[in-house]
Amino acid sequence: QVQLVESGGGLVQPGGSLRLSCAASGINFSSYAMGWYRQAPGKQRELVATIGSGGTKTYVDSVKGRFTISRDNAKNTVYLQMNSLKPEDTAVYYCNARLVHNNYWGQGTQVTVSS
Repeated sequence: QVQLVESGGGLVQPGGSLRLSCAASGINFSSYAMGWYRQAPGKQRELVATIGSGGTKTYVDSVKGRFTISRDNAKNTVYLQMNSLKPEDTAVYYCNARLVHNNYWGQGTQVTVSS
């Protein structure tokens, strides 16, 4: 049974930082491309960042220079370090694992940026 469990969300003031974690089980983690997506109220889910099995990283333009994605294959965990947070970063953040036709999602963690 595949599980992706996100943690680390919460309420933070503008300019603050959070680190999201996603612990995976039931998959050969090191073979999977991992990603973080987010969905704000009334908006479509959007890709935030990805990290390939070889470590290649991509980011949506709006988070470049502020967010960093990383992975620890020994811990089957992917991280999203979020700095200089803005109110527009408020969303539910979802972890994704993808390999060819296999595509798995976590349950999401809420991030709220507000003063």
